[in-house]
Amino acid sequence: MPVFDFKAAPAEGKEAECTYTVFRSNESVPTAEHPIMVLDNRARKWKHHSTGVFTNPVKSTTFEFAEEDGTISANILQLDARFVALLKWLGENHINVRLSGENREDGYAVYKLREQAFGGGTKLSAEDGFLQFMIDRLLASNAPEEEEADEDMDEMGDSMKLTSIQSITDFITCAGRTLPDNIRLWARRNLAVARSHEVSPEERRHAQRALSIMMNIQWKSNYFESIDPVEARRILDEELYGMEKVKQRIIETIIQINRTHTLPAYGLLLCGPAGTGKSQIAYAVARILKLPWTTLDMSSINDPEQLTGSSRVYANAKPGIIMEAFSMSGESNLVFIINELDKANAGKGNGNPADVLLTLLDNLGFTDNYMECMVPTVGVYPIATANDKSQISAPILSRFAVIDIPDYTSEEKKVIFSKFALPKILKRMGLMEQECIITEDGLDEVIECYSNTSGIRDLEQAAEHIAANALYRIEVEHVPSVSYDAQMVRELLEN
Repeated sequence: MPVFDFKAAPAEGKEAECTYTVFRSNESVPTAEHPIMVLDNRARKWKHHSTGVFTNPVKSTTFEFAEEDGTISANILQLDARFVALLKWLGENHINVRLSGENREDGYAVYKLREQAFGGGTKLSAEDGFLQFMIDRLLASNAPEEEEADEDMDEMGDSMKLTSIQSITDFITCAGRTLPDNIRLWARRNLAVARSHEVSPEERRHAQRALSIMMNIQWKSNYFESIDPVEARRILDEELYGMEKVKQRIIETIIQINRTHTLPAYGLLLCGPAGTGKSQIAYAVARILKLPWTTLDMSSINDPEQLTGSSRVYANAKPGIIMEAFSMSGESNLVFIINELDKANAGKGNGNPADVLLTLLDNLGFTDNYMECMVPTVGVYPIATANDKSQISAPILSRFAVIDIPDYTSEEKKVIFSKFALPKILKRMGLMEQECIITEDGLDEVIECYSNTSGIRDLEQAAEHIAANALYRIEVEHVPSVSYDAQMVRELLEN
């Protein structure tokens, strides 16, 4: 594990004494082998659970243990680079904490920090649970670069949400350079506005709301963990029948991610007739990537402002759909499922919504008018669906790897209806398979009734109709089961 020296700036009239080196770690779950910090235990071995306070790092880098025989200090020997700003904040605010750790040959390895109320010490000024929230966020972030960590010294997991000015202030202070540079600087500017009495209450309210949205998003790096291709194939087989060429293209994308550990430069565009399972494929890919997903229905978006948000000069200003998607997911890595991309050119005089998508698709960053900040989009993976790709502009089309989704053959529709659609609906309605039987000629008639329609959506509705009719006859006419031949299917579906 690489280490680098930390040099604290001495306070005026005092000589700084730094005792530790900083190491870079991206461990998400600290243990005794991969601790948050290591304290000196040569003078005595510390208890598994120990309480005390950090001293201000500008004065000295120690932890003062509250022992039975008094307060005893121990130098900090090593510290995870992500926690430098948090340690400084805990020391400056004299926050009582409980450490959990193990004694090793090289020191007392601390792998857990919790706020502890004792001895009349200061409680956190932010919301309850702030410290645990902060630690979870830091563990989920990447270690800052070496030179950035040095600069940080000169600068000041759960369901909790940062809303108050105090909790937002504490978060910005503790997060340090684990936040993207532009967001960290943006947050400081907006925090100044939120605190200022020289601006209108409306401006302060907007600044605080924007800060709350931005700080509650976990901003992650573009590093992507490997995906098991076997598990990916299992999910595709579970969700889709046939479509071998489509599955092959998706597995190729997975292999590419595993080699580069980054998302591909191009998203996926699924083109095909209505009802062929394009949205189902998109959801399956999001499931494989283990990312949260959000949908943009371009047929219902006719004003670019719906995507980009409105300016804070308006009293009813708010973020756009894209920023709200980041806020709802709580993280910056997510799948954008863009439905009906071929309907994205129907603006109504205020610009073209399709043009807004270009910055999102380029992964160069997206600017929301309300947030007034460029939001990193390196962790965004777009998956679009369309019926007619000829209606998509060339600049947008060039941002996608196109996968054509063919319609199903009659034989494939038979299998999907009999093996997937009907059994799923029977299970949902609480019917046994022997209570609703479709003969071979009845099955042929179902397929014939919808021979002129694309996709399988009509087949699923037919299965719903037949199952509902069977349930009615069993409950009302008290028959043990219903068997549907070609004539019965024709009469039922034609009505």
